[in-house]
Amino acid sequence: MMKRSGLAELPLHPGKVPSWLYERMAKMARAITEAIITEYGNEEFLRKISDPYWFQAFGSVLGMDWHSSGITTSVMGALKQAINPISESLGLYVCGGRGAYSRRTPFELLEYSGRKGLNGESLVRSSRLSAKIDNTAIQDGYQIYLHSFIVSEKGNWSVVQQGMNGPAGMARRYHWHSPDLKSFIEEPHTSVVGENMGPILNLTDPKARATKNGILQITHESPEKMIDEIRLMVLPTHHDITYRDVDLKRLGAVLAIAYDRKFQNFEDLLLLEGLGPKTLRSLTLVSEVIHGTPSRFEDPARFSFANGGKDGKPFPVQTKVFDETYQYLRKAIDRARLGIYDKQKAVRGLVPLLYKLEKNFVPKVEQYQKFIDNEVRDSSSFGGMTAKNNPTGNKNKKRTEPSDKQLSLFS
Repeated sequence: MMKRSGLAELPLHPGKVPSWLYERMAKMARAITEAIITEYGNEEFLRKISDPYWFQAFGSVLGMDWHSSGITTSVMGALKQAINPISESLGLYVCGGRGAYSRRTPFELLEYSGRKGLNGESLVRSSRLSAKIDNTAIQDGYQIYLHSFIVSEKGNWSVVQQGMNGPAGMARRYHWHSPDLKSFIEEPHTSVVGENMGPILNLTDPKARATKNGILQITHESPEKMIDEIRLMVLPTHHDITYRDVDLKRLGAVLAIAYDRKFQNFEDLLLLEGLGPKTLRSLTLVSEVIHGTPSRFEDPARFSFANGGKDGKPFPVQTKVFDETYQYLRKAIDRARLGIYDKQKAVRGLVPLLYKLEKNFVPKVEQYQKFIDNEVRDSSSFGGMTAKNNPTGNKNKKRTEPSDKQLSLFS
């Protein structure tokens, strides 16, 4: 039973993730994955990663550019590196990847299936079919070059794969989730919304049954018509994060938790004693990725405000904040395994607090750019770095907390 759960279009964006960020991405990806599995189980992680909005938010808190195609390859590469060495404890395994790695998916699936007693041939077939549908059955100008297959110890799976359209300067990411789908090859979605690029060949259309039966001989059962939901997320080509790209009400509530002193008396925040405002801001957004409901990820650009972005948008990656957030999350997971849930409770409690604050929160839209400018200026004090692998500003500049003027920007 499978579900075609989402599709996202992203502008092609050149550039390589520097090693200082990639190593941090892998560690944070592992911690977030462990936190989700510890709290909700590995099947919930499969559901989350099949959501294109959640995936974009996930990549953003890891320091990737919130809107570019590179977020897919980098996040899936970091995730595979992070969780496969501990797959036995997580009950989750990542196969495939980009280019030549994608062609290793069948071998990796068979090897994992052998260890877990799963039907490896069936999983390999699912992997190949999902790629065939998006690459061949729907010929829309995008050629698949990345195929990642995430499988649980129960045999459920999600697929994250990406195609490229060089002339259009765009990449298209496809998400699949094994529960709920009744057919691979007929109407896996109710609609696809995007820029019209001319006629396409769509073999998933019911009118193409005769043609499809002649081409797709890889299945023996009769296609069963189904109505399924699909969301298309078309991200803008501009690199900056404007106030129109984020929900200012939600972002403002995050900043209020981080900077407004009147919230320091909340029980859950008392457990976070010792964290600076920037780390608390980052931890709040990471907590939302772990515990937030699907509706929370409609503005993935907002999650870039957790630690910044590798190209300096909205501000350079603040490595000290990134590392402090990771260390707190790592400590919370390790303590929970010992039966000590204080820090885990504190992280989880940030999300309902956000919900409460948002109800009556009125952000100051005109102050949005000033906040970003302040973060750019402050980044040098918090280990700010960009993809050029150069610290921003003076390395030896003393770390300082934001001024009262900065604290009031969104209050």
